[in-house]
Parts: sequence; C-alpha cells; structure tokens
Amino acid sequence: MANFFLDNKDIQFHLDHPLMKKIVDLKEQGFRDKGEYDYAPVDFEDAMDSYKKVLEIVGDVAANTIAANAESVDKEGPKVENDRVVYARGTQENHDMLTQAGVYGISLPRRFGGLNFPLVPYVMTCELVSRADAGFGNIWGLQDCAETLHEFASEEINAEYLPQINKGATAAMDLTEPDAGSDLQAVMLKATPNPDKPGEWLLNGVKRFITNGDGDISLVLARSEEGTTDARGLSLFVYDKKHMAVKVRRIEHKLGIIGSPTCELVFTNAPAKLVGDRKMGLIKYVMALMNSARLGIGAQSVGIMEAAYREALKYANEREQFGKPIIQFPAVYELLTNMKARLQASRALLYETARFVDVYKNYFHIEKERKLEKEERDEMKKYQKLADAYTPLLKLFSSEYSNSVAYDALQIHGGSGFMKDYAIERIYRDARITTIYEGTSQLQVVAAIRGVTTGVLLSQMQGYEAIRPVPELDNQYRTLVTMREQYEEAVKTVHEAATKEGNDADLLDFHARRLVEMGGYIIMGHLLLQQASHPTAGEEYRISAIAFIKEGQAKCNAHLSYVKEFDPDSLGYFKMVLEEKAEA
Repeated sequence: MANFFLDNKDIQFHLDHPLMKKIVDLKEQGFRDKGEYDYAPVDFEDAMDSYKKVLEIVGDVAANTIAANAESVDKEGPKVENDRVVYARGTQENHDMLTQAGVYGISLPRRFGGLNFPLVPYVMTCELVSRADAGFGNIWGLQDCAETLHEFASEEINAEYLPQINKGATAAMDLTEPDAGSDLQAVMLKATPNPDKPGEWLLNGVKRFITNGDGDISLVLARSEEGTTDARGLSLFVYDKKHMAVKVRRIEHKLGIIGSPTCELVFTNAPAKLVGDRKMGLIKYVMALMNSARLGIGAQSVGIMEAAYREALKYANEREQFGKPIIQFPAVYELLTNMKARLQASRALLYETARFVDVYKNYFHIEKERKLEKEERDEMKKYQKLADAYTPLLKLFSSEYSNSVAYDALQIHGGSGFMKDYAIERIYRDARITTIYEGTSQLQVVAAIRGVTTGVLLSQMQGYEAIRPVPELDNQYRTLVTMREQYEEAVKTVHEAATKEGNDADLLDFHARRLVEMGGYIIMGHLLLQQASHPTAGEEYRISAIAFIKEGQAKCNAHLSYVKEFDPDSLGYFKMVLEEKAEA
C-alpha cells in the first residue's frame, strides 16, 4: 500500500536533523513521563522511533483514505443543514480515520490526551495531509487552536477543552468579519460579561470567512471594552459548540479547497470564556495564533507542491509526443528540475523555521514551571527572534512557489490538465488561496522586512557561510557569498535613499519585496547547499541546490540592478494609480 511518509526521503531527512536532539530533550524534560505513561519514550532513540511510527500511520491514512477521497470531496463539498455544517462524506471519513488512529492533538501534553510530540513531526503531518487533500489540511491544521489554549489559557480551561481534541473535537479560529479582514483591529463582534454567571461572557455579532466555522471548539476575537475601536479593546474567548448559540448562515462557494467549509456565522448571546487577560486578544494571543497558522500554511503549501510535482513527473513520463516521452524534451525537464528545486528549497525553509519555533516554544512552557537560567533565556530569545524573522519569509516563499509549481505542473499536462479528468486541475485551484489567507504575500513582506532592517537575516547568512560545502559545490558557495554582498549593497542603497532629506518615506516599503526576496534566495540556497553536502544523502539535493542557486543569482542580479537604477523621485509616477477611478 502507498504511504506518503515512507515514499518521501526528504521528510525523513529533515526528521533526522541534529537539532532534534535538543528539541526532544527540551520537550521531554528528562523523559519524566516514562513512569506515568506506558507510551512515553524512555530516551531520545525511543522518542524518534515513536515519531516515525506515528508519521507512518498518518502517511498511510493520507495516501489510502484522504487522497482517495479528495476528488469526491471536491465534487460534493460541505453543506448547511439546520444552521449546522455537514461535511462531505469523504471529509467525515478522513476525520474519523485519524480520530480512531489517535493522532489528533499529538503535540499536546500527555495529561491532556496528547502524545507530547514536538512541533516538527506535527508540521510533517500537516504536510502529509495537505499533499493528500489541501482542503482537509485546513481541518487537520486547526489543531493550532488547541496549542494556543495550551499556551495562554488557564489550567481550568485547558482541562476542560484540550482532552476533547484527541477524541476528535474539531476547532476553528473566528477572527475576520465583513468589515475586518486583514485589519483585525477593526473587529466589532461584541463581548459582554454575563450578569447571571460570573466568569462567563456573551458574544453577539457576525463573523465571515471562517475556516471550519462550525468547529466544536472555537477561539473568538471579540471587542470586550465598550467604546473602543482599536486593538486595545479586543480580547480572546473560547466558545463550545454544545451551547448551539452560533448559527451558520452560509458556506462560501469557493474556487478551491472545497472540502474545507468557509462559513459566515451569527453569534446570539453565545456563552464563552475569556482566554488569558482582557485587552490582549489581538496584541498577544491572536498574533501567536497567526504565526502558528502561517507555519501551517507553509506546510500546506509544501504538501501541495509535492502533489503537483509528482503528478507532473508521472504525466511527463507517460505522455508521448513525436515518438518519445515529453520528459525527454529540454523545455519539460527544465520545468521539472526547477519545480523540484523550489519544492526542496521550500521544505528546507519550512523545517528550519519549525525547528526554531520548537526550541523557543519549549522554553516558553518550561518557564511556566521554573525560572530559566540566563543561558536558557538567552537561547529562547535567540530562537524566538529567528522564528519571527523566518515565519513570514516561509509563508511568502512557500505559498508563491506552491502556485508556481502547480501552474507549471498543469502546463506540463497541456490541455489535459485543464480538464476535470486529472487531479492537477484540483491541485492548481487549491494552491491559489495559499498566497491570500493567514496574511497575503504583501503582508508577509511587511512582516519580513523587519528581519532585513534589524540585521537578523544578514547574521544568518553569515552564519551559514561559516559552513563550507563539499569541494565540488564550491562554485555555488562563492555565488551565495556574492549574492550576500549584493544583498548588503541593495539594503544600504535603499536605506540611504529612504533617509535622505526630501525623499518619500514609502521608499523602503516600495523596495521591501525585492530586499526580502534577495534574503530568501540566499538563505534557502545555503540550506540546500548544506543538504547537498551531507555525507550520505547529499546526492539527493545537488541538482536542486545548483538549479535553485542559479535561479536565485539571476533574481538577485535583477533586484540589485532595479534598486540601484531606481530614481526615488519617480515613485510619484507609481502613485498616479491612486488617482484613477474605476469605470462603472
């Protein structure tokens, strides 16, 4: 039988990364659970064996159930009956299979029914599930809500809600509204204390574009401070579907990810509990939730790329034109080479980011139990800074590449790919949303530019440069060094032009994407170069490393040239579009 974990050497490679030893040690805290839970690992090797066994289970379900149901789910979709969501048959079967396998909530502590896995193997499950069906990947990935509760909710709330996750309770994050999409500080759903029940709040209003909106457990962003209009008046609440005080008004009719119900919800005196402190809903808790979600979209994007690449490779080997398989034509094998390079570069960035998040999140939970030593606190700050810089970079690149790889995969199929007969048509539609939700690519640039201006990305590049590759890849290494020098020159040029008296303050924002992209090409190039220099697995990555660095070199050359030749005074010409009015 097929297995999406066992057939993917790249995922297995990343699971065996050297930093996993530190991550497991931090997560298991001396393997203190081994005497209380018979399934708790006794040492590092035992823990890694557990991760691999669970990933095999998820890989099996993904390949033989979720992927098998993907086409029927895309055709059937969810529906609304009596103000409730009813999943497509295949979606419900997927959910039931994973629930029976006991793999929901795998990263939660064992006392709440979880397996206490680190973030890295959990993110791998997100990739595996999304490769099978990106729409179901959303339902699976909303376990991030449970992680947010675990981080910030009271022990009482966690004891009530977290054990439900492993038993199959689904989740949702109810954030956006008709007039508050990316601008979440404009949220106006009202939260008022229940005068009859101390500690309970009542929610009233409308939410829109809510993924899996009829989930069993919902995190809801609402305005708790009367008379406020900004982020300081927002708090986070947890709502239980059992109260039946939220109605599903409709499910949106979407281009892709059909199996994932996107709902408009009406709250009517919906009883809820406050998560953490008042007024910190958006400023602290939702920002943490969104960062987790963006990591999840990175995994979803990589899963989509994997599916698209495999469909294209299979078709290119089978389809014959002019007496030979089309994969033998340079125009096709060049496309496939670049597709694989983008896929492996994105996966390298995905798991580098996940490892950074894993380390700092583990310290965050340890700090709840005891005071951190100075070295531990410094290390936590270091990895949090890296995670904050890498997360928007990951979301930007992986989602954009997800679209480009799916586009090229459909192109390789030719006219057949445009037909419903082939899976690539669905995969192509599913990919489109990844650059939009959980913060558009443009918003990721706004977040990622901080890594440029603070020097975090440059410091990482220099750190990677200290790791020399195998001799046969020295040309690629020198290319990356040159690209880093170009990056520094571009950053300096933009900074000087933006700070020069009389120039527009928007100049840095105007060039931000070029600077961020240059940083991304260099960092992913180094990650691939490290993998290509691995003593046993290196051959798997050499072609991708060479192809990706060559593409990055061309992009960096173009970006630097644009920045250096750009006249800051000409920025006004780009602003002329602001004066244009749409014709009726």
